[in-house]
Amino acid sequence: MKFLKYFLILLLLLVLFFFGKGMLTPTIDYDCSIMVDKPATECWMVMSDTSKSSQWIKGFIKTELVSGTVNTVGAVSNVYIEDQGQESIIQETITTFKPNQHMGMSFTMDFMNMEYDIMFEDNGDKTKISTTTKTSGNGLFSKSIISFMGGSMVDQENENLQNLKKLIEENTTDYFKSEETELTN
Repeated sequence: MKFLKYFLILLLLLVLFFFGKGMLTPTIDYDCSIMVDKPATECWMVMSDTSKSSQWIKGFIKTELVSGTVNTVGAVSNVYIEDQGQESIIQETITTFKPNQHMGMSFTMDFMNMEYDIMFEDNGDKTKISTTTKTSGNGLFSKSIISFMGGSMVDQENENLQNLKKLIEENTTDYFKSEETELTN
């Protein structure tokens, strides 16, 4: 009988700790960055090329425009992601758009919401790509789960950025060919 009593007390303490952490840490904020050996304009073009998104964003399947105009503030898209064999749809709204410099996005899901910014700082032939992310759960249970996921979210973002760096540095697509052709004609 004592064992059951101690077990129930321990279980209650664990449940209180779990939900308490969610109430004390309702959002997770983190920053990540990389240096890429290409100019910002090319980095931006590769990042913006949705045909290459699956090569650097883990689980990315596709994106579909819902409303607005692609790459403009207020544009809403459904982003399809696969995670552990399960397909999810995330609604993305562009909140900031400054070509070659900054794109801000708001992501809405059943489980959580995320504010995400990606910035490009041109340093001659190199570019610093930085991201800031603020994630919050939708409900106490979600907030509690997310409060324990900070490290894995940072690891995933760093992996995505490393994949983006590799993709950019190995890029063979000439995004500027049509601009050069227009200039010579």
